[in-house]
Amino acid sequence: MHEPRRWPAALVLSVLVALAGPAAAADEPDYADVNAYILQAEMALQRDDYLMAVVEYRKAAELSDNPDVARQAAATGLVYGFDEEALRAAKRWVELDGDSREARLFLAQLSYRTGDTRAAKRHFARLVNEKDGPPGEQLVKLLPYLSEDGDPADADAIMRTLAKAHGDSSLAHYAVATLALRSGDVDHAIERVQRAIELDPEHLKSKLLYSRALLARGDVDEAIDYTARIIGDDFDPDPDARMELAILYMMAGRADDALSQVNQILLEQSGRTDAVRLMAIINFHEGRLDAAWDDFNDILMSGQFRMDALFYLGRISDQRDEIDRAIRFYSGVRRGSNAIAAQRRAAVLLVEENDNLKAAVQLLDDFADDSPSNAVAATQTRAMVLALAREYDEALKYYDMAVRFRPDDESTILSRAELLVRMDRVDEALASYADAVRRWPKSALSLNAYGYTLADRTDRYREAEKLIRKAIKYDPDSPAIIDSLGWVLFKLGNFEEALAQLERAYAKLPDHEVAAHVVETLVALGRRDEALQRLEAAEEMTSDSELLEDVRQRLFTDAP
Repeated sequence: MHEPRRWPAALVLSVLVALAGPAAAADEPDYADVNAYILQAEMALQRDDYLMAVVEYRKAAELSDNPDVARQAAATGLVYGFDEEALRAAKRWVELDGDSREARLFLAQLSYRTGDTRAAKRHFARLVNEKDGPPGEQLVKLLPYLSEDGDPADADAIMRTLAKAHGDSSLAHYAVATLALRSGDVDHAIERVQRAIELDPEHLKSKLLYSRALLARGDVDEAIDYTARIIGDDFDPDPDARMELAILYMMAGRADDALSQVNQILLEQSGRTDAVRLMAIINFHEGRLDAAWDDFNDILMSGQFRMDALFYLGRISDQRDEIDRAIRFYSGVRRGSNAIAAQRRAAVLLVEENDNLKAAVQLLDDFADDSPSNAVAATQTRAMVLALAREYDEALKYYDMAVRFRPDDESTILSRAELLVRMDRVDEALASYADAVRRWPKSALSLNAYGYTLADRTDRYREAEKLIRKAIKYDPDSPAIIDSLGWVLFKLGNFEEALAQLERAYAKLPDHEVAAHVVETLVALGRRDEALQRLEAAEEMTSDSELLEDVRQRLFTDAP
């Protein structure tokens, strides 16, 4: 669907020469082979095969004695999210340059991300102990490396171990509390941050962390009162405390109080862009789109928080049905936590509203090139957009690639199986769903997807009902699962019970698919007039629904 990127031959040659090192002597590695692996890696990147690129770089690193080759391999694996391959390259890097703190930091972080907590503890401990400065300060500096990806519980365990020898350090307790809160151990977070405050009553970040922990425990009013006292007790209150109080007010649904704190900050520091950003977000969530629009444009002009401004300007344009403007703003969001959502929405709008699949695919190609850390997610989005455009064979190619990149990503596996259903390759889809249920036996998503497909596309209704009832135990309020239950009951001939479940699902999710199921059930109960009314109402809401059109053609051929 798109042209592969072309790298200038001279550039590729210069990269090969620089990374491979000097010409090989008889007892040195074969640099021709190193060059070949690097060339294969670059060619794989051109065709978006990120995994092969990382593997080829790692092979080059294992053969070369140049630490720069290993560094490139580890960095490429890390940025594309292939942690196991990156870890192997990082080990080679440390073998070649054991004095490199950067190499050992890579090794520590990748050990954590791959779940080897014992090795991660050892590597992080060495980094902390060899660095000058207070140990607690070094632990705080590790927080970014233990807060990205990886298992939060592992990060919490690693930090607790590292901090054991520093019981008198306020910063050490603060670091432990931060990761304990992230892992969901709120009580331990509160205990440790209270100790941090005892050791250093002037440390504002500890106090603000304590208020967040109170909020996480559900003590909203106490969190607000505590933060308000920090401000009230200080002759010259820190604007950061006011910002925290504003956020607490916002999370408690007290938008006007939140804006009052933000306005006070701006009176004291008119150029504080993070306060304008918070004000803009509050206005957006309160539906004050004109005010939010002005605020985010001011932020955009300031040059700070640019990605956030573009994302929210895109959302406002989207809500106003200003499609081209929304696409333009969304397309600019290339970094940050909103990048994937923004690019996905821009691509969907290009296909659904502008009927421009080529532009959507090009957008995602450019995004992957510009933001390698999001490249795999861009591949997943390409597959989804191609399926949306009914380019099923091409979509399946990208889903296959995405599954190869992320074999443990449940949502990608389920999306691929759903595409197979749409392609009428039902047996393959069912096999994929069955495998997902074996791998994630307590996943409501997998159980429901398998059960619904069995109910909708086979006559294995009892097996489907069992799966769906199991799914509903794990997610009892999901309208999608309630709809599945109603549909399998319909297939079993239990029409009254089916209608009760379907009506309950429709009340939660007035979707055209649920509406189609309700209409079919009403017809089965002999309530044709009511069924036709429900069908017409659903058609008014979703005029282009193929499901509703199918129901009309099958059940109401005589209706006007």
